[in-house]
Amino acid sequence: MGILGKFLTISAILVLGACTNAAGNGGAGSAGGGAAAAGSVSDPSSPAFFQQSVGDRVLFPVNESTFTDEARSVLNAQAQWLLANTDYNAVIEGHADEQGTREYNLALGARRANAAREFLMARGVSGDRLKVLSYGKERPIAICSEESCYAKNRRAVTVLSSGLTG
Repeated sequence: MGILGKFLTISAILVLGACTNAAGNGGAGSAGGGAAAAGSVSDPSSPAFFQQSVGDRVLFPVNESTFTDEARSVLNAQAQWLLANTDYNAVIEGHADEQGTREYNLALGARRANAAREFLMARGVSGDRLKVLSYGKERPIAICSEESCYAKNRRAVTVLSSGLTG
């Protein structure tokens, strides 16, 4: 083995050893003390928790931008999370199913995203922290020409970003 090979092997061992020590001594990535790992789904201040436990999307009826009871519940939880985690901003993406023209669906997606933004603002979230963007029918998550797919694509998605970087 050449000098470069030995150097890389030793470097890899040192890096792995440092990672093991940090995790074993209650450092980042440790489950020590029963606390949730920073950034994990079990950390209530993490985007992963927001997405999985709070819910990052609401669904809409056909051709509407009004909320169901379930959507209001998710948006109320989003507002509480955003009020407790002020280091985050959000982009609310509006989406539509494939039915209708591109122009109609872009406008419908915008109405859906704006409705979600207004709902969050009415619950105390600053409008300066919330942006809207419409994709219309351009970014489906389910692709088929059936109601089961259409229903998943009629949505507004709240995407978090750190407010400290921009």
